[in-house]
Amino acid sequence: MKIPPFGYTTSQIREELDALRVPMSIAVIRAKNPFNVGAIIRAAHSFLVREIFLVGVEPFYERAAMGMQKYETIVECATIPDFLKRAEGRPLVGIERDRANVSLWEARLADDAVLVFGSEDDGVPDEILDACEEIAAIPMYGINHSFPVTVAAGIAMAEWARRRDPRGKLGPPVRP
Repeated sequence: MKIPPFGYTTSQIREELDALRVPMSIAVIRAKNPFNVGAIIRAAHSFLVREIFLVGVEPFYERAAMGMQKYETIVECATIPDFLKRAEGRPLVGIERDRANVSLWEARLADDAVLVFGSEDDGVPDEILDACEEIAAIPMYGINHSFPVTVAAGIAMAEWARRRDPRGKLGPPVRP
């Protein structure tokens, strides 16, 4: 079921949402699969992230974002140095298994962190990992090497949000 737009313009909706945004941001290294980037934008909207850095010049599939890109602050960064300059002064947290120095469950995940997600084939580039305050791995139990990037992004954003939920739990109480 679609929620009616309440007669608000896109800019009015953005203004209302901006008052609710959290200080966390994300960065996505654009990849061969533009669907994944669109899906991450959609998930990021659910957490009302401060901004979404898109690193690289590849397009993203807007249909996968389900229109949520209209309500988000998307910062286009053509190159890695451009991204690092724009994110300067904020703690970067690479979500990357191979060079991890902490589990996501033990990572600090600062309030104003920028969670960085790599491409499906190459992960987070070394140039960005070298600038990260933390490199966190999401615990896994199967034999595959990594989660799909869209799943990893959702898990990491949910962990950041879980730690800050003023109710002590996510979502309404479950009724029997």
